[in-house]
Amino acid sequence: MSKPIVITFANQKGGVGKTTSAVNIAACVAAMGYRVLLCDLDPQGNSTSGVGVNKKSLHFSTYDALLGTCDARRCVVNTAYPNLSLMPSTIDLAGAEIELLEVEGREYAYRRALEAVGDGFDFVFTDCPPSLGMLTVNALSAADGVVIPMQCEYYALEGLSDLMTTMRAVKRRLNPTLGIFGVLLTMYDGRTNFSAQVAEEVRRHFPGKVFAAVIPRNVRLSEAPSHGLPIFAYDRFSRGAAAYDALVQEILTKGA
Repeated sequence: MSKPIVITFANQKGGVGKTTSAVNIAACVAAMGYRVLLCDLDPQGNSTSGVGVNKKSLHFSTYDALLGTCDARRCVVNTAYPNLSLMPSTIDLAGAEIELLEVEGREYAYRRALEAVGDGFDFVFTDCPPSLGMLTVNALSAADGVVIPMQCEYYALEGLSDLMTTMRAVKRRLNPTLGIFGVLLTMYDGRTNFSAQVAEEVRRHFPGKVFAAVIPRNVRLSEAPSHGLPIFAYDRFSRGAAAYDALVQEILTKGA
């Protein structure tokens, strides 16, 4: 079997649509018949609950996979959606940042876990915490490319230099093939000039890297996680679902 394409969703700013994008892209790609693994590397576990998995029912999680306390394959669970598997997160993961400091080759713990899971997937999508700590470094070390979700708001680019610095350091020391897979504009309001101005600024900052598809502000998108459903299961005909549909077409074209 061929090696899966590993895409990491990263931005140390919270509330930019990182988890929403990871969950909905993973669900959409799986619905198209690809074998998908969604990995939740955020101790808050929002990707886990976002696909309807009850964190209290879990025996193993990404914490165990990273620290090698069990075979990583035992950390993968099925979801209610065909072709979509999950490596879930629990609050235990919050301690992994510190515990990994004592592990040899700690920056590669996640990569080792993915290798142990095997090549049974076409895509692996990783949801990172809103920080640039050891968990995010692990996700970047294992990634073929990074999707950077950015909210169309004031200071959208603020703090992004820290992410770029971290990515350059990971590329230099740990993962020489790491690059930006794409920059994703989220919470776009087409009724305002402001969103268009932010989009223009981001495209100027990342020439040729910004996805053509933009994710709109959409009530149905924001409601779906509280029901533990991807947007395609919650409201297949919403503007949010249509936007992620278009985005996934771009991702599959780029990843082919």
